[in-house]
Amino acid sequence: RLRPLNRLQVILQHLNMSTHADSTAEVLLEKKGCAGMITLNRPKALNAINISMIRQIYPQIKTWEQDPETFLIIIKGTGGKAFSAGGDIRAITDAGKVGDRLAQDFFREEYTLNNAIGTCKKPYVALIDGITMGGGVGVSIHGHFRVATEKTLFAMPETAIGKYCLFPDVGGGYFLPRLSGRIGYYLALTGCRLKGRDVLKAGIATHFVDSEKIPALEKDLVALKSPSTENIADLLNSYHAKSKADQDKPFVLDEHMEKINSLFSGNSMEEIVKKLKQDGSAFANKQLETIKRMSPTSLKLALRQLREGASMSLQEVLMMEYRLSQACMKGHDFYEGVRAVLIDKDQAPRWKPATLEEVSDEFVDDCFKPLGNNDLKL
Repeated sequence: RLRPLNRLQVILQHLNMSTHADSTAEVLLEKKGCAGMITLNRPKALNAINISMIRQIYPQIKTWEQDPETFLIIIKGTGGKAFSAGGDIRAITDAGKVGDRLAQDFFREEYTLNNAIGTCKKPYVALIDGITMGGGVGVSIHGHFRVATEKTLFAMPETAIGKYCLFPDVGGGYFLPRLSGRIGYYLALTGCRLKGRDVLKAGIATHFVDSEKIPALEKDLVALKSPSTENIADLLNSYHAKSKADQDKPFVLDEHMEKINSLFSGNSMEEIVKKLKQDGSAFANKQLETIKRMSPTSLKLALRQLREGASMSLQEVLMMEYRLSQACMKGHDFYEGVRAVLIDKDQAPRWKPATLEEVSDEFVDDCFKPLGNNDLKL
């Protein structure tokens, strides 16, 4: 359960003054025309999502969902660089090291918010203009509409050295295996980044609009009169149709799709690595180099997460991912990845275990086991 908001927040929300009261707030929540507007407002931190933001956004979505005067919900980021580059990993790391509750609460409440977006009864429009990674994907991907621009940079870098050692969470186990072919497995296991129109072509965004047109689109959305989902889709489609940027460029993964579908179809990480080695092409060798740098534990957890998630509901996936998050918090590699990337910045993590072969099936099974009373309840 999410903690109730303190009285001041409730009063501010009730009076709809949160934006005007404090433009330095980490998240701005306001009603504009027919829409509820969520603005992620930590530009210096690339709008990374922390627990206090989650605790403000979740009840507001629930309130707007019940409000007959709110017809859609829009979420966007400030600062021009990022929609949201992820979750507040530094805080979670510090908490996990000392056994603080934040390491449980953050994931529990973040996934509860992801589910609220995925089950939201009102059309939910995410303007993913800029960097959209990790936790930023969680507050956009599960909504009805995701609008990418030429500035969009999408990745699930959780297994990668470039971020930290975890797994592609926030419902990654749900949406990634549902992308065409093995694209989702490839993105999850390599941390590959997609830019601009490729985010649409991969099936992650629903629409593509030129970045400079986003303010006009937002204005037109909030000006709609009692719109239905169809009305909102029509407006997004009209902006999408007018956008010509990179229209004729082929999908960046097109030339590799045959290889991605065959090489990333292995039943185990060892099998995928074997296929990559046997293939021997420049593309396969590049993926092999990338995978070699990653946490073997993360890779094994992520592959199983996606294989199981492919046939689960979003709720079942988030419950599974919560179990995995708590296993990672108890392990070595999460903290080692953060040390190597964020603290010492030597980019040289020493993973334990150091090889895929040393990560036993029993260990992986344990990470997926129910947590009893501590399981995520949705």
